Amino acid sequence: MLPHAADEAIRGLEEAGINFVSGLPDGWQRNVHELVEQNDTFRYAPACNEGVAFSMCAGAWLGGMKSALIMENSGIRVAAEYIARISLGTGVPVTMICSYRGDVGETEHWGVPHGIVAEPLLQALRIKFVVVRRVEELAQAIKRAKLLSEAQLHPAAVLVSGDCVWDDGAQK
Repeated sequence: MLPHAADEAIRGLEEAGINFVSGLPDGWQRNVHELVEQNDTFRYAPACNEGVAFSMCAGAWLGGMKSALIMENSGIRVAAEYIARISLGTGVPVTMICSYRGDVGETEHWGVPHGIVAEPLLQALRIKFVVVRRVEELAQAIKRAKLLSEAQLHPAAVLVSGDCVWDDGAQK
């Protein structure tokens, strides 16, 4: 993420009351993972894959924490079995913040398939989501996703793209 967008993501996590974060760093959100790890507000647990990260977030919630999973949208495919088994069956809320590779403006051919399957897969898993392309909307979207996740006892997601990751059309 661009630095000011990463700061907004951290603000959103803090204001949402998130205190446990897991995930697998990706190119667009690496700096968010670094900021989370350096911030005493959060307990940070990096994972070897997104399914394990989702499971850690679920376990943290069962232990009384408020959790967020930060990953690239390709990780939704990896975590799909864990999400279906844990959340569809038992009702565990996790706030998911996903970089939206393959969105309009993508410059890498390998990112395109991630965008093709992200939204349909979220819909199949019954995960409500919002696409955020403007930095000034990011913190509020994270807070709203957390509120919805807890209200429905099911994950909610924020897909991050646009001005949050590109500067004047140059991918960061």
